[in-house]
Amino acid sequence: MATGPATWDYRDAHHEEFGNTYFRRYGDGLVSSIGLGTYLGEPTDAVDEEYEEAILTALESGCNVLDTAINYRCQRSERVVGRALEESDVDRDAVLVATKGGFVPFDGERPDNPGEFVKEEYVDAGLVSREDLVAGSHCIAPDYVEDQLDRSLENLGTEIDLYYVHNPETQLREYPHERVYDQLEATFTRLEERAAAGDIGHYGVATWEAFRVPADHPSYLSLPEVVERARAASREAGTGGTHFRAIQLPFNVVMADAFTVAAHEGADGATSALWFAADAGLNVFTSASIAQGDLAEELPEAVAARLEGDSTVQRALNFARSAPGVTSSLVGMRGRAHVEENVAAGRFDPLGAQAFDAVFE
Repeated sequence: MATGPATWDYRDAHHEEFGNTYFRRYGDGLVSSIGLGTYLGEPTDAVDEEYEEAILTALESGCNVLDTAINYRCQRSERVVGRALEESDVDRDAVLVATKGGFVPFDGERPDNPGEFVKEEYVDAGLVSREDLVAGSHCIAPDYVEDQLDRSLENLGTEIDLYYVHNPETQLREYPHERVYDQLEATFTRLEERAAAGDIGHYGVATWEAFRVPADHPSYLSLPEVVERARAASREAGTGGTHFRAIQLPFNVVMADAFTVAAHEGADGATSALWFAADAGLNVFTSASIAQGDLAEELPEAVAARLEGDSTVQRALNFARSAPGVTSSLVGMRGRAHVEENVAAGRFDPLGAQAFDAVFE
């Protein structure tokens, strides 16, 4: 598990290589504001090798945030993160390891008949009820999420610092909001218990649409309501304070809704997901920070002119990590050269608050 002293030591070993606020607070520790994601790529040995090289390079280079999920690349991404952590010379307790559960994962490769695989391995085995399974691939029921957490612990070979319930808005395709909130609360209660047991450090919610769309959107979830459900879960579990710590959502130059859409009721009225999270003391991890590669070649000219960086990718990353309340911006990295370019974005200072706001004027 990541610890405050170890992450501070990691920061001390690397901070002179980077610009202002490259390392940011996470609890009593510090993490890099650029994190390595493991979503993209085929479930093959060759891609595993690329990811392993990338993770080892990232840890050596000043990036101590690793993000994965059990369904990424048929569980291979979690497993390669575990192997790299074991092989690395960087202490495990200097690294923030985050993963997710919610989507039904395949095992090592895509089956010829995915529907039959899910039926035999999960429904018939009693791990998922047909009622809780949405779109044939998604479940956030407590027993299922706990099963997935146990599998992730085995895949990674280590405790999990941050465990996300993955894209709960998927449930809204078939169920009303109140049922989804109730199920989240029940699952949060189970995660509170696992945090108390030391299997995870904290938990959160990773989303795609839920927190960055207007309140009348079919995929909308209220961040204040989710936080309140986490507090209720803590009371139910008797943990003496919630372990709900973070949210993950897309944010980049062309997907800035998390900053611009005021859909969450705060103390002073409706505000954006980023501002609500900042006011609530939640850590924010941005996904799709370069729009899954779409921003690698070109940024809007007016935005690019305000950002520092030696490449378009670096400027795109520096935009994402300039937003208020952002702890770390995640980007997929495979291979040494890819890591070196992305992490080097941190040598440049992010935009200040006024300069960031000016982008939207």
